[in-house]
Amino acid sequence: MSVRPRLSIDSHQHFWQVARGDYGWMGEHVAPLLRDFLPDDLRPHLARAGIDRTILVQAAETEAETDFLLGIAERTDFVAGVVGWLDMEAETFPERLEHYAGNPLFVGLRPMLQGLEDDAFILRPRVLDHLRLVAEMDVAFDILTFPRHLPHVAKALEAVPGLRAVVDHLSKPSIAAGDLDPWRADLAAVAAFPNVSCKVSGMVTEAAEDWRPEAFRPFVAHVADIFGEDRLMFGSDWPVATLAASYAEVGALARTLLGEHFGPAALAKIFGDNAAAFYGKGRSFGAAGS
Repeated sequence: MSVRPRLSIDSHQHFWQVARGDYGWMGEHVAPLLRDFLPDDLRPHLARAGIDRTILVQAAETEAETDFLLGIAERTDFVAGVVGWLDMEAETFPERLEHYAGNPLFVGLRPMLQGLEDDAFILRPRVLDHLRLVAEMDVAFDILTFPRHLPHVAKALEAVPGLRAVVDHLSKPSIAAGDLDPWRADLAAVAAFPNVSCKVSGMVTEAAEDWRPEAFRPFVAHVADIFGEDRLMFGSDWPVATLAASYAEVGALARTLLGEHFGPAALAKIFGDNAAAFYGKGRSFGAAGS
């Protein structure tokens, strides 16, 4: 009997079409990103890197973009699911969440906490009520933050203990400055919740332009220690990462640094199994092209 090979999964990538006009964060400060990035742009990079499937993550604070991404997922063989956006303060949030949760390609939700004026947005009473609904419906929740948000996130997790969540991009510590504290303790407080994972992603854009692997080493060592092999996922953050590195360089960096802490079996989890379990909720993503 043949054994189906394990899938390699990129747990964090984006697509956008600039003319859609709802990417409020875009500007000349990220000039190389001011063009369309769509499946045919990513496909050859995945093939060269041996990545079978991806999780497509929102990049705009609109339901229209969520619909746009779900449409891409429907017609793109390698996209396993979409992490979308909903207005977590809207009175209609319960109905909208139920609507999207009915789509098997909608695998998670991400508010863009890092860009909101209120660092404690996640602790607003209505947001907490809606987070409890997210937990009750077992929808995955992506945490997009800077280190200063982590104490608020920890309080929210305490208030909503059933929330299945993942920290994006190690919470964006300042790798360029080498600032480990207070990020180190604050992320450990979040990792203390057993239903929270972490994406090893988004690192190169937080580093100096002339980055070297050793700059990332203490940050990766810390997440390896506090999350372990079962709660880490590889993510490319493509195409944002192309501001600082190629797709191949991002993958090689993560594999090299994580390989200092984990063996082949654990790396197979981090580069595939964990994302499938977290976003798949027990269903099989299948092989690309199947």
